[in-house]
Amino acid sequence: MIPQEKDCSKAMLSIKDALEAVSGNWKLLILYALCSGPKRFTELKKEVIGITDKTLARELKNLQADKLISRHVYDKTPILIEYQITDHGRSLNKVLYELWNWGLSHRREVIG
Repeated sequence: MIPQEKDCSKAMLSIKDALEAVSGNWKLLILYALCSGPKRFTELKKEVIGITDKTLARELKNLQADKLISRHVYDKTPILIEYQITDHGRSLNKVLYELWNWGLSHRREVIG
């Protein structure tokens, strides 16, 4: 059940903020890929099928700005850079699970 806010505009503002943080075709898929642990850029590119390097780089920066992921640079040769979901990003686990579950149901309904 969806909680009812007396001032609908406040609720819509919160929903708008949430949608902006995870908008687009890729952000939720990137977050899902990071749920299993830290990954390098090339690992994410392999898991998030169809994403271009430019789009992945942009989305990673946006996810960092929204504090949903963090970027760690390790001083090795060659330099190792990993991306990891933050606690704030992990707070979307229930949303990801519900979207996954709904997506399965939707595919059955639409595709059969």
